[in-house]
Formats: sequence, C-alpha cells, structure tokens
Amino acid sequence: MLFAAFGKPIISWNWDVCIIQEHLLEILDKWFESEPLKATLATDSVIGAMISPKTPGSGYVLLHHVMGELEGIKGAWGYVEGGMGSVSQAIANCATDHGASVFTNKPVSSIIVENNEARGVVLEDGTEIKAKAVLSNATPKVTFLDLLPQGSLPQDIELDVRSISYESPVTKINVAVKELPNFLADPNRQKGEVMPHHRATIHLNCEHSDLIHDAYLDAQRGTFSKSPMIEMVIPSSLDPTLAPPGSHVCLLFTQYTPYDLREGQWDDATRNQYADTVFDIIESYAPGFKDSVVGRDILTPPDIEKIFGLTGGNIFHGSMSLDQLYTSRPITKLSNYKCPIKGLYLCGSGAHPGGGVMGVPGRQAALVALKDLKSFRRKIEV
Repeated sequence: MLFAAFGKPIISWNWDVCIIQEHLLEILDKWFESEPLKATLATDSVIGAMISPKTPGSGYVLLHHVMGELEGIKGAWGYVEGGMGSVSQAIANCATDHGASVFTNKPVSSIIVENNEARGVVLEDGTEIKAKAVLSNATPKVTFLDLLPQGSLPQDIELDVRSISYESPVTKINVAVKELPNFLADPNRQKGEVMPHHRATIHLNCEHSDLIHDAYLDAQRGTFSKSPMIEMVIPSSLDPTLAPPGSHVCLLFTQYTPYDLREGQWDDATRNQYADTVFDIIESYAPGFKDSVVGRDILTPPDIEKIFGLTGGNIFHGSMSLDQLYTSRPITKLSNYKCPIKGLYLCGSGAHPGGGVMGVPGRQAALVALKDLKSFRRKIEV
C-alpha cells in the first residue's frame, strides 16, 4: 500500500499492485474512453524513461509525476520566476545565510577516503577540502565508480552499481521565438495575447497511445523517432523576465532519442536533423512557428551527460524502472542513503524516492547523516 504523510493510506493494496505490475494503458482503459485523453495522460508515464505506455510498471512513472501537490493543489506543477536556476540559487542563499560556503565551477576529481571513511574531496585544481561527511548529489555511477578510489567498495556492490540502467530517451530543445505560437486548435484572439493554453503543458503528436509506442519502437531500433512525442511549455507566458517584450521562450521535452545511434553519431548534422523533424511537427499544429524561431539549443542524451554530469543523459539519475525503485534504489545494498564508506551519503535523485524537483532524497540523506554525526559525538563524549 502507498502511504501519504503520517501513514494514512492514499491508494488501496489492489491499486498498488496494478500500478506496479500493469502497463499504464491497462489502467487507463478501466477509467477512460477518450483515446486523446488517455494518450495525453500516457505521456507522463514515459517522461524521462526509455519505456512505452505498454511497458509493465509504466503506471508508476505517471504516479510519480502527479503524486505531489503545489499550494494545496494535487498534481499541480509551477514555474519558477527566472527559471529553474532560481531554485538552486534560493537553496544556496539559505545555506550561505546559515554559514555555508558555496563553490561553483570547481569540479570534484575524487573523494578522499582514509581508513574506510570519507574525509573530504579533492578538486580538479588539486585543492583538498576536508570534511566530517560527504553528501554526493551526483549520480550513483559518478559517486561510487568515478570519484571513489578504485577498490573502495566490496566487489559485489561495485558489480551491482555497474549494472544500474541510465538509459534515457530525452532530447531537450530550448527555443527562442519572436512571437507567441498560434495553434490551429485554439487560435490567438489577438497577436501576442497570452491565452490559458499558453500557460499549460502543451502535448503534441500524441493523439493516440500508439503514436507514443511507435516512437518508442524507433528508438529501440537505434534511430531517433520519425514522429517524436513532444511536450511544450512556454514559461515566458507567465514570467516576463525570461524574454524581451513580445518574444518568448519555448521549452521542448521530446522523445525518443537513443544515446547511441545505430548509424552514425550525435553531431551537429544529426542534432539539427532531429530538431527539424520536431519543428516540422510543431509547424503542423502552429503554422508560422518555424519562421518565428530566432535561436535553438539542442541537448541530446550525450549532451545532457556532458554538460550536466547526468550519466546516460538520464534526468532521474537512473531509470525509474521496477528494479530500481523503493528499497532497490539505487541498489538494494545502498538503499538507505549510506554506503560501506563511513561518512559518504548519496543525496541525489539516484536515491529513494527518485527524480523530480522535490528535495526528498536530499532531506532524507541529510537526516541520516545528522543522526550518524550525533551518534559519533555521543561516542566521543562517553
């Protein structure tokens, strides 16, 4: 059974089993008749995941995306003024207000381990920063395989960490446009006038669940989808700080694009070829979109990995599959935020309960670390 805060049940045992074992379309067929509605809901069952709505367990991915709330509204999402970097900045401001030091553009090259205890980190410039504990927000692969000295982990744990799946279907395209998109389904009343749908998540090319499944099959064959699933948001419709007056920012979350292509590789030519495919589809829904584009930034899975350090380009620090959830996240023997190296904790989305802008893995890891530090101090006092 799934539980809300304070242990109150939010979903019955039968529904828990359905969500974990069944594919999403089986669940949606029990509740809805409209195929466009089912397909729209199905998009959130595959976001960031190299699965189809017909994959067993895809129902959980939908639940993961809608189980939260914003300002008391269940399943609601929100824009952050100034962009998502404002969240990081707010956290940094709070930390510095409480005496923390924040270093940026200072990549970590390794974690210092002495007598099987984490003692700090070494930066790429050779600077050592000593600490009583190390909390890593990097992926499990980066944390345990790239930053730890070789041989630090027991062999069985290292093998399990190496087996974690980071498969990702996502290519993110950030687009600057000189005018607001004008959709055939709900035309703009006046040029440049923001309408309610401009402030919502706009689902394109997913009128039927089979379209999503077919796009997934393309990626399984090692090619990017010929008819990709597209989610568009226009944050500048609410936040004028993101673009000049009259102009807008469109953020496109697209699937499916494999990390490794069967033929060739991701270079400027293939990136632009895929982006042109996406833009052609958007043009069919909103004529004039392509002419309005003044700039675009195309981030394939390898680009996301290289720029943001997300292994495999996976936005969740690891697949949200049944074998990598709950007490198996990231692996069974590391599911309590700790590892065999004393004082080293995993606090990112690779830990339970997984991805999303919620801060739960970090909070849980911090509580575990604080408990261990308090226990250590009591032992010293005794």
